[in-house]
Amino acid sequence: MALAATSGAVAAAPAGAEETTNQAPLVVPTLREWTGGTGEFHLADGTRVVVPDELVDLGDQLAGEILELTAHDVSVAVDGTPRPGDLVLVLDPAFEHEPGGERFAEEGYALDVDPDVLTVTAPSRTGVYYGTRSVLQVLVQDDARSAVPVGESLDWPDYETRGFMLDVGRRFFTPEFVRDYIAMMGWFKLNEFQIHLMDNEISPAGGDWSAAYDGFRLASDDPAFAGLASEDGAYDRADWQSFEDAAASHGVQIVPEIEGPAHARSVIRWKPEVGLNGGNSDHLDLAKPETTATMKAIYDEFVPWFEGSDVHMGVDEYFASPTLFRDYFNTMAAHLRDLGKHPRAWGSFTQMQGDAQGYDRDVTINTWNNGWYSGASAVADGYDFVNTNDGTHYVVPFADYYHGNGLDDQWIYESWLPHMAGNVSVAPGAPRGAMFAVWNDLVHADYTEQDVHGLVELSFPAMAQKTWAARTPGLPFSGFSALTRTLGIGPGIDVVEFTRGAQRPGELSHGADVAASSADDGHGAEHLTDGQTATRWTTSSTDPATLTVDLGAPQRVGAVEVEWTRAHAASYYVETSVDGTTWTRVARHTVDGPGDDRVDLPGGEARWVRLAAVVPATDRGLGAWRLSVLGRPDLARGGAVTASGTESGTAFVPANAVDGDPSTRWSADYSAQPWIAVDLGAERTVDELTLRWEAASATAYRVDTSLDGATWTTAASRTGLAAEARTDVVTVDPTVARHVRVTVTGKAMTPYLSLYDLEVRGAAGGVEVDAEAAVRCMAGKAYVAVVVRPTVTSDVEITTPVGARSFSGIGEGRAAYAVFATRSTSVEAGSAHVSVTDAGGGFATAEVEYAAASC
Repeated sequence: MALAATSGAVAAAPAGAEETTNQAPLVVPTLREWTGGTGEFHLADGTRVVVPDELVDLGDQLAGEILELTAHDVSVAVDGTPRPGDLVLVLDPAFEHEPGGERFAEEGYALDVDPDVLTVTAPSRTGVYYGTRSVLQVLVQDDARSAVPVGESLDWPDYETRGFMLDVGRRFFTPEFVRDYIAMMGWFKLNEFQIHLMDNEISPAGGDWSAAYDGFRLASDDPAFAGLASEDGAYDRADWQSFEDAAASHGVQIVPEIEGPAHARSVIRWKPEVGLNGGNSDHLDLAKPETTATMKAIYDEFVPWFEGSDVHMGVDEYFASPTLFRDYFNTMAAHLRDLGKHPRAWGSFTQMQGDAQGYDRDVTINTWNNGWYSGASAVADGYDFVNTNDGTHYVVPFADYYHGNGLDDQWIYESWLPHMAGNVSVAPGAPRGAMFAVWNDLVHADYTEQDVHGLVELSFPAMAQKTWAARTPGLPFSGFSALTRTLGIGPGIDVVEFTRGAQRPGELSHGADVAASSADDGHGAEHLTDGQTATRWTTSSTDPATLTVDLGAPQRVGAVEVEWTRAHAASYYVETSVDGTTWTRVARHTVDGPGDDRVDLPGGEARWVRLAAVVPATDRGLGAWRLSVLGRPDLARGGAVTASGTESGTAFVPANAVDGDPSTRWSADYSAQPWIAVDLGAERTVDELTLRWEAASATAYRVDTSLDGATWTTAASRTGLAAEARTDVVTVDPTVARHVRVTVTGKAMTPYLSLYDLEVRGAAGGVEVDAEAAVRCMAGKAYVAVVVRPTVTSDVEITTPVGARSFSGIGEGRAAYAVFATRSTSVEAGSAHVSVTDAGGGFATAEVEYAAASC
């Protein structure tokens, strides 16, 4: 895996060669300053986290996270003297870095990595915590999850507020989900989580507000507030305290929001007398003194729950008296300050009365719409403000407005900066910061909290990158996306599933059942196919192991990939079966070390794939983060693509469907029957397509093929498909084609249509393998000799029990010839595994036997 900001991994220099200076390691968000050294720091068996007494809790947390993410079991030493292999945390309030100023003092940190000791120093606990996030992110990119390049870094954010808002008022999100989101935000150094605790549906049927859905998500045990909390989900005091505890551990401030005087149906349901129109409204009647008294009482009850410095009072979209609205704004702002909190509000001044004259200025404003109140107006009026622009940073899941399919993360990463809000920009640094928001307007739609996460998962690192380092990144978006798939969503996640790294391109085994001959408690074989970054299979047994994957039905398999922990295998066999009884040995493989390991297979059908005789390379037993069974090569990968069009104003272009990145997608134009077509580059025999849809999927479509891109023949049609995110595998009769087109005739979420991946499989080429193996005697020693003659120009890999060798570009009529020394006078009977891959992805393998011999 790549560790540095270069095209490849940082490699050890050959003996006698001059070592190169380490490039800056890749983390999200990017390190601000880096001075590279040479060599690496490595976690070792005796590694300790050395901390002062005031950081014991963070030391314990980090030790647990290192174990979860790297499988290295480290201890914690309080006020100990650092020794080689230690990771040291230092809290130094006097530590300053002038270029970072206040931001460095509050959240900055320094990394000092030498070959013996890694030190994180910061003037604040939050800064130390952020330094540990960078260390962990570097570790998970290393093959053995143990190395950090030597060098020094100083890092700090550009903006104070780097946040996210979640509307739990209109849709309840479980406490477990909320805690996971706090941990995930900390992973990317996002520091403000605004939780919108009260809201209601926008327009009830027939104007009958008594039937409208609403949600108030705090549940008091005081009888005076009985009936206020929603019955379908609310957080009690213990739930909320768990949020605050998680926030304290992850450098996050929670900003709770209790709405009013609009969006207040929950309060009116509870006390109809405080609502306009006799209670048939979601607007509070501000002409009644008891209305403001009721809202003050709600704040009096719940503000003591809140440990952060700020509380959001909503105060927007009130289509009634501007004067009463202003009085309410000022009264509630003063009341929150009396309760010891700094008030926040949504910007509505321009829409309500033309300007902010007469409004309390000691309030932080979310500038959400330039017509309601822009950032430029906030600057002119002297407000502290957070850019939360609706046009660029609102998500209403699965709606036909406000990014119903998720934000344009590529545009955010490549083009947006925190001082930009639609067509209005202010001076860089003028906003306090920025956040994006999820609004669950569609209260009757059928979707889950995990569905919401799938829409916004990539938005968290994208927003973190641009609010921490407000400049054009040096890493292309494709590299950034790949990096975030490696990083995952961090440690300590209980219920949120990492969706972007879950199913790899062409992977057949995601979520498949796996059986292991042995496993340690808590680290079962099911973790090999769950797609999560921080889960693993382990066994303490040093006996050879067996791992068996059940694909659920016979499939055409093309390769096996394993990501080993440092308790890696030395060697194993790959065997396949259609019925689970009769097994065929298709490969024998030697493992180089921890990290990614791949075995290409002949490409036959199998339902069961097993790794047999998995021999441990060390006395630690065995461990692996992932085991993937892959299908045949994707013939469409990187091909030229055309389409009916792309959703206006987005970067979700058709090429995203064939780029091999499971996190990028094509979002179609709004035509009735959008289509996408790929040029395979040459005539191929096509027999299978894989289509991975987002929730805005196709419920019906047609697959056509063509030799010339002009005359098309229908190969398959599908109708009546589920209106959900899903993966379709479409089998077609073997057809010679150069062009493949998918035309959608039915949509799950008109007008949207979104496709992550279009994969095409079939016979990639006519490569065949002709190979021989024999034992030869030279100077009284036995050598294993293998010769391979591919039928077309190909890359060749030869693996034997005594060595392996690779060849590139062996042309037709030429041979790859390898001789392996045994350092013995005799050799037992055995076989050599040969794999051949041509330029078009065509693939063939052979198992070539040789007889026993003595010299």
